[in-house]
Amino acid sequence: MPPQSIILPTATGTLETYQLREPAHFAVHANPRSRSVFAAAHIVADPLAENCLGAPAAIDWDATLHYRRYLWSLGLGVAEAMDTAQRGMGLDWGATKELIQRIATDAKSSGSPIVCGAGTDQLPANQRHSLKTIIDAYLEQCAWIEQYGARIVIMASRALAASAQSPEDYYHVYETVLSQTQDRVILHWLGPMFDPALTGYWGSQDLDSATTNFLTLLRKLQNKVEGIKVSLLDKDREIALRRDLPSTVKLFTGDDFNYPELILGDDHGFSHALLGIFDAIAPAASAALGALDKGDKNTFLDLLNPTVPLSRHIFQAPTYYYKTGLVFLAYLNGHQSHFRMIGGFESARSVPHLAQLFKLADQAGLVRDGAGERMRRFLSLAGIAGN
Repeated sequence: MPPQSIILPTATGTLETYQLREPAHFAVHANPRSRSVFAAAHIVADPLAENCLGAPAAIDWDATLHYRRYLWSLGLGVAEAMDTAQRGMGLDWGATKELIQRIATDAKSSGSPIVCGAGTDQLPANQRHSLKTIIDAYLEQCAWIEQYGARIVIMASRALAASAQSPEDYYHVYETVLSQTQDRVILHWLGPMFDPALTGYWGSQDLDSATTNFLTLLRKLQNKVEGIKVSLLDKDREIALRRDLPSTVKLFTGDDFNYPELILGDDHGFSHALLGIFDAIAPAASAALGALDKGDKNTFLDLLNPTVPLSRHIFQAPTYYYKTGLVFLAYLNGHQSHFRMIGGFESARSVPHLAQLFKLADQAGLVRDGAGERMRRFLSLAGIAGN
């Protein structure tokens, strides 16, 4: 079939004719060896449920599980119940428990790699909680994850950020929680660009001081920590932190702006990956990791670098709305039958933003057959004529 054209809106309010490219064909690499990699996966909402702002989350379980199996088939691990799945943005603890139970059970039966996020989001928001209450909330979620045989990612806690008075409060909470987990965990430092409620995490709004506090904690707890996931969108800070880590602790990049360079690494080391953008670029990531396993650094970069403009667009400010772009691309590529989200967050990005996302995904070779027709239907509903 020859390439098709489509009329797209632009950021300036005009229309342009865009010529679609042929979809790329990425080689599947089902078992990456040189890096530990996880895609933080989005959930698929039930399109016939309310799923409005403030309503309990209603999930399409079949489509959600299908997407995780797709990621596993490409050799990627799944990071479940992370912020990509709308933790703190509509995914309530009741739905999160069922999500972890279903996906971790499936992962165990198939031997697929999975980690799950443990937080404190069952606590009422917009009020202060005692450190004991925060510890108990963490332990409840950790126990739920361990019950189903999954490894734990200790997510940053809004409740702790609101209640902690000093770095020592962070030390106390994390030391107490990790003293009761069965296995080593991954700690997550999520920057305020992803969640403004986490400003000042680790006891300081100054990132240098916060980093010092974080390293102090890691050195105390290194026997209980497998790795850290850092989502600060600051490659130089990540590289410096990576070099200061205890030798037994891995760094999992969460930098959706600079991931090719960080995963490739340098003479002093490299980052593993736990990335939201891998949800969107999974075929390219799989092929790139295959090249890296063969020592072919040039092909690794040739495959991943074209995805960076797409990722930077999806994660542009306000960064916490990146989830909308991931779900939109999954819809365009036929992984789900609709573009609906819990909390109504399909409205969080503009039509021109999503049109540019479509172009960048196409230019990265990540638009599959049928995406053009779905884009036309979306634009027609948005009042864009001519397609």
